[in-house]
Amino acid sequence: MKEIECKHEIIRTFLDRHHLDGLVLQRVASFAWAACGAASYVNTAATFGAASLLVTRDSRHVITNNIEATRIVQEEKLAEQGWIVHAPFWYEGSDVVADLAGGMKLGSDSPFPGAIDLGDEVARLRASLLPEEGERFRQLGRMCAQAMDAAIRAVRPGMTEFEIAALLSQESERRGVQAIVNLIATDERIYNFRHPLPTGKKLDRYAMLVLCGRKWGLVCSLTRLVHFGRIADPELRRKIGAVAAVDAAMISATRPGKTVGAIFSETIQAYTKSGYPDEWKLHHQGGPAAYEPREFIAVQGSPDVVKASQVFAWNPSITGCKSEDTILVGREENEVLTVIEGWPVSPVSVNGVTLQRPDVLIVD
Repeated sequence: MKEIECKHEIIRTFLDRHHLDGLVLQRVASFAWAACGAASYVNTAATFGAASLLVTRDSRHVITNNIEATRIVQEEKLAEQGWIVHAPFWYEGSDVVADLAGGMKLGSDSPFPGAIDLGDEVARLRASLLPEEGERFRQLGRMCAQAMDAAIRAVRPGMTEFEIAALLSQESERRGVQAIVNLIATDERIYNFRHPLPTGKKLDRYAMLVLCGRKWGLVCSLTRLVHFGRIADPELRRKIGAVAAVDAAMISATRPGKTVGAIFSETIQAYTKSGYPDEWKLHHQGGPAAYEPREFIAVQGSPDVVKASQVFAWNPSITGCKSEDTILVGREENEVLTVIEGWPVSPVSVNGVTLQRPDVLIVD
């Protein structure tokens, strides 16, 4: 069965479960998911695109305007997927959804007049990936890893964080990947902020680069650290080893049939075992990834069950350092999608299995 037909069948099942006649999808993430990687945005930072979808049991509709319709048909090829495109002139005030869905009971991925907001449930649909999506994720992971590697190896002391962010954006975009999250911290800012927006501060010795790269609607995440000269602070070196151990424990625990809540409990134990029992409280630990950097954030007690072919991006951090990659959950073992070939690694043993986690790149 083609991917688009599989998606439609998933939505039909969803409609049956919620006793609905149709589903309205307005979010950029949902559009890309339901339309097999198609793009609806104009503003790359927007949550809602310039086109939305209405899916019923028997039909698939794109609602946009005359500005977007040509590109959607010619480049996104939605008509070839069986979508019916509705494109009134941009200045007209017509309500296409109301015309199409008169009398229908609707659900939506976000607040929509007359529809039931099922955003959390739709996010979980997006997080369950088909084989085609897994293969696209593999390609995206390689591209993000290559972009990070090229950018971070070009970083030099004296560069501003803005300049470093420009390197990361350039290396991503030249590969067709949008750097939708591009966080840069240098030196003391790594210790001060978990979400460091780049500034004009100049790099002295230590830098952290964080990338969430988007292509085909999918989002891969990774973080890497670079230090110029040896790390003289033994406490920083200890923290780097500890966060690698936590990350390895999380990756090892992320197996089919395990609840996200159980993984979270093991995460807290890993922080404690590593000597930093309270650091998990200072930042979220990540969660399932797909068409958002995190489709939902892992929390204590979460009943969500890990499935094979899901993607997770865990991001444990200890003040002054962080470890982050994107993994594809396999039936037999997990696959790290954002491995950087030739990057220094630290071996971490978890339950008798050795996992290689990224170390700091030391530049003499």
